[in-house]
Amino acid sequence: MSPRGLALAPPAKNVVVYRNGDPFFPGRKFVVNQRRFLTFEAFLNEVTGSIHAPLAVRNLYTPRHGRRVAELGDLQDGCQYVAAGFEKFKRLESWEYFPTGTIPSFYQSIVDSLFPTPPCPSTFHSSRNTGSSHALGWFYYSVFRNGDLLSPPFLLPLSKSTPLQWDTLLATLTEKADLSSGAVNKLCRLDGTQVSGGEELVNGDYYVAVGNEEYKRLPYFELLVPRDPAYKTLWYV
Repeated sequence: MSPRGLALAPPAKNVVVYRNGDPFFPGRKFVVNQRRFLTFEAFLNEVTGSIHAPLAVRNLYTPRHGRRVAELGDLQDGCQYVAAGFEKFKRLESWEYFPTGTIPSFYQSIVDSLFPTPPCPSTFHSSRNTGSSHALGWFYYSVFRNGDLLSPPFLLPLSKSTPLQWDTLLATLTEKADLSSGAVNKLCRLDGTQVSGGEELVNGDYYVAVGNEEYKRLPYFELLVPRDPAYKTLWYV
């Protein structure tokens, strides 16, 4: 290849990719260049294996606005993206897609509005972080959507200092779960037994949000939670 041809070759791009809707996943770094990835599909195939996606990755989105990336040329050096299959983009609180220690100051107001005493973001990325005074005021639960094996569990933080109203909890679950069947009417354990009150919730456990339909006994944990032990049990606070 001539020196002129080398000069015309586009520079490599460094990007970080997250799993759709997964606040637990710390992201994977990729170096994207024409020599390694000839097509956008080849890059998506690499992403699928590297992030251990439950299904093939077919779409990339920007984490802040959910804009779809159509081709390799659309990737921007130093930017972050969210990988998804054919399911819709899962909009988390934007700061959850940023790795520990890199929350932009712009998002601090969002965190403050969501949590009067915000949980320490570093607890979202380590299995044992007991040093955070912020985290000590919260319980954390992970919730799957009934019958949905495409979407990772979403995080449900509840303040220890605020009395839990079950109707309010179900309303919050309805908003966060966005079930195709409509409102969340009950919360079940992974074995299908129904939780009847807040006193039965166990900090750090996994649950399934269910609407009017029957509970669907599926391998939610096995298929949607990373196998790395560092990310299986997250909430020891």
